[in-house]
Amino acid sequence: MARSEKQKLKLLILKDYLLKNSDENHPVTVPQIIEELARYDIRAERKSIYDDMDALRLYGLDIIQSKGKYFVGQRSFQLPELKLLVDSVQSSKFITKRKTRSLIKKIEELASVYDEQLLERQVYVRNRVKSMNESVYYNVDKISDAINRDRKTRFRYFELMVNGQRHLRKDGGWYQVSPFALMWDDENYYMLAWDGEAGIIKHYRVDKMLEITAMEEKREGKTAFSRIDMSSYNQKVFGMFTGEERQVKMRFRNHLAGAVFDRFGPETMLIPDGEEHFTFTVKLAVSPQFHAWLFGFGTEAEILTPEDVREEAGRAAREIAEMYAAAEPLQS
Repeated sequence: MARSEKQKLKLLILKDYLLKNSDENHPVTVPQIIEELARYDIRAERKSIYDDMDALRLYGLDIIQSKGKYFVGQRSFQLPELKLLVDSVQSSKFITKRKTRSLIKKIEELASVYDEQLLERQVYVRNRVKSMNESVYYNVDKISDAINRDRKTRFRYFELMVNGQRHLRKDGGWYQVSPFALMWDDENYYMLAWDGEAGIIKHYRVDKMLEITAMEEKREGKTAFSRIDMSSYNQKVFGMFTGEERQVKMRFRNHLAGAVFDRFGPETMLIPDGEEHFTFTVKLAVSPQFHAWLFGFGTEAEILTPEDVREEAGRAAREIAEMYAAAEPLQS
C-alpha cells in the first residue's frame, strides 16, 4: 500500500490504538502515538497529533488530555458492564462451552488491554451443565430471520433418552410452526410459536431443535399472539409449561415476600393477613410446574381460591405423599 493511502488510515489507526491501549490509569504520550503510527509507515508530527485528537473528539470519541498525555474516558461499554455480559454468557446453560469461550473472547476485545486482563482473571467457564447442541447460536439467528420476514419455520425436534442419546420426536418428521418470539427462561432459550395444526401456542427448546429453516409460507396465529403481554408472560408460565390461565389467590408467610416479588414482579400487591401472613392474587398458567414451585415452600404457602385449583394442588400433593409412603426402604 502506498504511503499516501496509509496516511488516509491515520485516524482509524489512532482510534483503535487509543481504545485498546489507553485508560485513566494508562494514558499514552504523543511520542508513543507517533511510534505506533510509524509501525504502519505513517509519518506524524506533534502538531498533527493535536489536530487528530480534536478530529476524534468531534467524531464523538471521549478523549481526555491530562499532563500532556491522552486516554479514552467514557466508552460504549465500561468494565462492570462487560463483566455482566461475561457472567451472563458463562452462566447460560443453552450456550455450549465452546461457544461460551468464543463469545467471552469477543466481549474481552471490547475492553482496553488492561481491562481485558482483569476480565480474563475473573472468567471461569464453570464445570456445569451446558448445551450439547452447538447449532443453538445459529438457530437463534434463523428463528429471528423467520420472524422478521413473517415466515413459518420447520425443524426436527429431539429429546434425550436414558442412555444420553438423542431421540427424534414424530419419528424424525418435521415440525412446521409460526414463530413469534424468543424467550430466555430458567437458563434455557425457548421459541414461542403458533401450532396451526393444534390451534394453540407452544414452546420449543431452541437447543433441542435441529435442521431449522425458514419456509416460504407466511405465519399464522397473529391474533392469538396479539393478546399476549410478552413483558409479563414468563411470570405467568412456569418452566415454559402451559396450562389454563386462572386468577389464583394465595397466602404466604411474610418472609416469602421476596420470592413472590422475584416471581411475579415488584408491582404485585401484597395484602397483610394477620401478623405472619399476606395474601396476593395473580393470573398464571396452572400446571405441574406451578405446583412444583408452590410445593417448594412447603406449608408456608397455600392456594386459597379458586376451589378447583386448590383441590388440584391437594391431589398432586397427596399423590406424591402416597408414592413415598408406599415405597420400600432402600437397602444400604
